[in-house]
Amino acid sequence: MEIKSRERIQVSIEKVRRDSTVEVEDEEEEDESVVGGEGGLAEDEKKKGGGGSGRRGSSGVSPPSCQAEMCGADLTVAKRYHRRHKVCELHSKAPSVMVAGLRQRFCQQCSRFQELAEFDEAKRSCRRRLARHNERRRKSNAETCNEGCSGSKGQHPTESHCRNADVWGRIQMNIAKNSGYNSFHIR
Repeated sequence: MEIKSRERIQVSIEKVRRDSTVEVEDEEEEDESVVGGEGGLAEDEKKKGGGGSGRRGSSGVSPPSCQAEMCGADLTVAKRYHRRHKVCELHSKAPSVMVAGLRQRFCQQCSRFQELAEFDEAKRSCRRRLARHNERRRKSNAETCNEGCSGSKGQHPTESHCRNADVWGRIQMNIAKNSGYNSFHIR
């Protein structure tokens, strides 16, 4: 099944590549018809890249491709994220990939391949980054609760609104069935 999806991706990449090649050829033909015969020397210099300064296209450098072994997906038409990190969309989400002879997984937080031992089960972020993320969440949640509790004068922290907050910081509300309220309305 994975082979079929990889083939579909390759076919779609080839279609995009063919379509973009046709557009470039059409633009070059239009440029030639507008310039006419007199600007031939200047036009040749433009095509060769002679004259002028600045960055030019990467000549002699292979196009960006996926780091995964046996992939070879051309990333020139891929999203910017995939080009920057040199990984195709298929391998960025794959549970395990062979990179440099090792079974690895792409960490979404670190944006790089790491050994499978660094991950919990099927998670896409390594343990170290998940631990940091959870620590930051706990710290900000505790600070928010403490600020709210310290503002109430003379109340014991267990009597404040903070005691009703759940793990995600949401306040739980209990309405008794015999309280006379049929539904909850916000005004």
